[in-house]
Order: sequence, then structure tokens, then C-alpha cells
Amino acid sequence: MEIAYWIVAALLAVFYLYSGGKKVAQSREQLLPMMGWVDTAPMWLVRLVGVVEILGVAGLVLPPLTGTAPVLALAAALGLIVLQVLAAGLHLSRGEAKNTGLNLALIVLAAAAAWLATVW
Repeated sequence: MEIAYWIVAALLAVFYLYSGGKKVAQSREQLLPMMGWVDTAPMWLVRLVGVVEILGVAGLVLPPLTGTAPVLALAAALGLIVLQVLAAGLHLSRGEAKNTGLNLALIVLAAAAAWLATVW
């Protein structure tokens, strides 16, 4: 189960470090072709979402890696689920139902990480 957790955590980490890093570092104009929702959101919110994604990765990786407060990995996974549920809601409110597939995949991965974090 430990190996499965690290595989799922690594997949989530790669995605969220890329996505969160872009949101933190790039301008609205650079983000717009990839993330259409940034045209209606204030940049402080876009940056905050990026920081939350990066902190989520830290929460998934650091506690199990160091053996300190492993319950934080569960909390991080649950937080990423909430983030993606909200993101799917945003897409649905904008009439972008076709864009919710990635949100659903990330919800499933984060749910798997949450479950795996509790079983080992």
C-alpha cells in the first residue's frame, strides 16, 4: 500500500506543482490560453489557488516522508478534493461541462491518496 500511495502522490505532485507554479509565477495573459477562468477572477485569487496547490503537494509528500504528523497527508488529500470540487463547480457555472473531466480524474486520484494515507 505504501508504494501505491507514493505513485498516486507523485502523480498529484507533478500535476499540482506544474499547475500551481504557473498560477503563482505567470501573468494573466500567459495563463489565459490554458485557463480560461482567469479572465473573470482577480489575480490575487489565481495566485492563492496556486499557493494552495503547492501547499497541498507539500502536505501529501512531507509528512509521510519525514514520519511526522502523517495525518497531514490525509488532510492535504481532502483539501485537494475540495479544491477540485470547487473547480468543477466553477467550470459548470461557466457552461464548461466538457472541462470537468480533468477535475473528476483529480478528485479520484486525491480520494485514492486519502484512502491510501489511512491504510498504511
